[in-house]
Amino acid sequence: MTIEGGALKPDWSAPDRVRAISTTRAGGVSGRPWNSLNLGSHVEDNPKHVQENRRRLAESIGLDSDRIGWLNQVHGTEVVELTPDSVGQPPNADASYTRHPGIACAILTADCLPVILADREGTVVGAAHCGWRSLCGGVIENLVSAMAVAPETLHAWLGPAIGPGSFEVGPEVRDAFLEHDPKAARAFKAEGARSGHFMADIYALATLRLDHLGVSNVAGGRLCTVQDSDRFFSYRRDGQTGRMATLVWLVD
Repeated sequence: MTIEGGALKPDWSAPDRVRAISTTRAGGVSGRPWNSLNLGSHVEDNPKHVQENRRRLAESIGLDSDRIGWLNQVHGTEVVELTPDSVGQPPNADASYTRHPGIACAILTADCLPVILADREGTVVGAAHCGWRSLCGGVIENLVSAMAVAPETLHAWLGPAIGPGSFEVGPEVRDAFLEHDPKAARAFKAEGARSGHFMADIYALATLRLDHLGVSNVAGGRLCTVQDSDRFFSYRRDGQTGRMATLVWLVD
């Protein structure tokens, strides 16, 4: 992981045509409790501040603001394709992909896991918003299917998310993952503060899903949004707060 201009640049083996960043909370104009680079338009921040923050983001990565494919994330499994005609119309979806250079797939998070994908030829990229519901429901599987390339050619990067030392869940969450794959048991430890609860490793759960699909080239998965309050927003830690963005796009 490297840091450039306040944003995190993934250390992964994607081809040269692929660009990706994950923002931190620094470098924007929003006031408390969204300080300062809040990119979420749904968290009661001043809309003008969000617009300026998004403008700064677009300028920093050399893209037009209207070429960033924001989604109305609903913790579901819907995947959309971003094209020059559709990118300016945010749909209700939790994943996107594109084959068009200069259009960025964007995921907003503040504890949920952002997963980005790129094929080794640099022909298609995608991004998924993986809260536990969307991850368990199959958003990664749907994204890989929609990208329509051999899974073994894909490179994945797991961005900042709630870490295994902070993600306490109820037994219903564990049961839902185990129903899909008993191997998911390895991602849960019975050490929750509340009786009958578990500490979940969302990085391990996502990696298991990717591995099951045949995506073995996986990087990232080491940053906790809850524990690092200087760099990251965290809904679980703070309640009302901002959102980071993880973006991936192709260049000519």
